[in-house]
Amino acid sequence: MRRKMPFLYTADELFQWIGGRPDFLLLDVRNEKDFANWSVEGPEFFPYINIPYFNFMEDVQGSIDRIPPGQKVRIVCAKEGSAKYVADLLVQNGFPDVGYLREGIVSWGNALVPRKVSGDDEAYALYQFIRPGKASCSYLLVSGKEAFVFDPSRNLEVYRRVAREHGARIVKSFETHRQADYISGSPELAREKGCVVMVNSLDFEGAAFPCEPIVHGQVYGLGKKGPKVTALHTPGHTMGSTCYCIDDRYLLSGDTIFVNTAGRPDLGGKWQEWARELYLTLMLRLRELSDGILILPGHYTSWEEANGEGIFAARLGDLRREMLAFRLPNERKFAEFIQENMRPQPGVYAEIRRVNGGWLKVSPEEADIMDLGKNECGASNYGKVGVSAEVQRCAV
Repeated sequence: MRRKMPFLYTADELFQWIGGRPDFLLLDVRNEKDFANWSVEGPEFFPYINIPYFNFMEDVQGSIDRIPPGQKVRIVCAKEGSAKYVADLLVQNGFPDVGYLREGIVSWGNALVPRKVSGDDEAYALYQFIRPGKASCSYLLVSGKEAFVFDPSRNLEVYRRVAREHGARIVKSFETHRQADYISGSPELAREKGCVVMVNSLDFEGAAFPCEPIVHGQVYGLGKKGPKVTALHTPGHTMGSTCYCIDDRYLLSGDTIFVNTAGRPDLGGKWQEWARELYLTLMLRLRELSDGILILPGHYTSWEEANGEGIFAARLGDLRREMLAFRLPNERKFAEFIQENMRPQPGVYAEIRRVNGGWLKVSPEEADIMDLGKNECGASNYGKVGVSAEVQRCAV
């Protein structure tokens, strides 16, 4: 009988599989430290084990014996080559159905999953783009032949594709703040004819790419009869943090409000001053927003926060009643909450901030490495603090 060869699969396919009831074992062959620091996550639990690539090199049979025989196996590694090596070994040893991830874990880190948020009865289309490898969310708003994108990642073709499906093109890119945890796609969009990047000058003073300043309270129209987007300056996570309110129905909250916490105010090294600003934003600056407005955050903590449609969203009224950050009785208690949950930020964040201001140029390969890992932007100590040696090397 002819032996079946291992096959390549994509990050998009992996997400679809683990979002259902996968009938395979996911085998991660990265080293134990990188696996412990950051791994594949999805909306459902699935069988997932780690056997480092070097184990297979040093003890082929012993490593293979750790995998239940006859299983379908999907392999993940850092860059694809190690996974292919292990896949070939498994096929040679009788495993019937073996695949390995195209371009390795980097492709998982860059994957985007679009989810439509707006209803079919609305005259525009609003999409949440979930980035499962980063636990982040970005957005695309389409009306007529034009589209706005908010906090885009570097994987710009996914936004462009969805816009084209509506017969539209991206004419503006809005930043909620200068990101620290991932490299933005806005500087690249700024080089495209007909696309304007909108930023808050407090975060982007002296930016080394073309951009225009956001004005608090300014309404930005999309098309002749499209929705109105209102900019709301909401300092705290950064001093330039800005939310965008769409037709008083949706609030793209960036890192100001998540579904289960607020954004951490200590990344700029001035946690006491910024914590006060964040407290005032939550309790005062957003006070006039209705309880019914739908909060669409820039990050999430876990898939448990997603609703039944796989979208990360919550009504502001529910958050006001349930989220601890809204329930603290005064500014001092809020500051104590922030201080108790503070932890070191990944060292690469300082470099990413420079990239996002246009002051540091990196290659696509360096950007891929810098972008790896789950975000550490929430004011709750849920994440892994460590950063792999590979990421640290790239950041210096």
